[in-house]
Amino acid sequence: MAYCQFKTISSVKKAFGLTVVEGKRFLPELDSIMPSDILAGYLQESLPIVATSGSEKARSEGIIYPVLLEVRRYLERHVSLFSGEEFNVDEDAGLSGRCDFLITRSPEVLEIEAPAIIVVEAKKTDLKTGFGQCIAEMVAAQRFNQSQEKPIATIYGSISNGVQWQFLSLVESTITIDLRVYSLPPVEQILAFLVWMANDVPS
Repeated sequence: MAYCQFKTISSVKKAFGLTVVEGKRFLPELDSIMPSDILAGYLQESLPIVATSGSEKARSEGIIYPVLLEVRRYLERHVSLFSGEEFNVDEDAGLSGRCDFLITRSPEVLEIEAPAIIVVEAKKTDLKTGFGQCIAEMVAAQRFNQSQEKPIATIYGSISNGVQWQFLSLVESTITIDLRVYSLPPVEQILAFLVWMANDVPS
């Protein structure tokens, strides 16, 4: 059993006794964060190619990963980014397998250290198909933090195909899904959201 078995919101709700709130924006109004010259130059090259690609891998590597690296750079490497890492928390519950992207509130890069704070699920096109799996990974992050005695109030999640992003939060057993789809470009708003999420945790 693995995260990918959770193909719908209803399946993950039933498995973990979750309450889902749709449509409520939990992201505050934030000042935009200008990208570094490194990210701006990279996106200028990659966006025209990746945005028209049907490849999930191209979108993950060409847009999502560079944006998440920028978050780590902006926060002076006080967070760590893991891509495609095994995140086996509770295999019997189906909370095992690989996460596309995971950000932790730790500078450690050799292995995942608590607290895990942001999960990003990459999709080829239709964001809706990623909700079940992303939520399962958020539940796993919550349980992982608790098992490491570093619980935090909120776990954040995002589903993205690179040019479209949606955001979720998990507090106790309530998942809030912001139904708005945020576009990239511009990258400034997405960066602001992700940095805020990464900072919304006591050091």
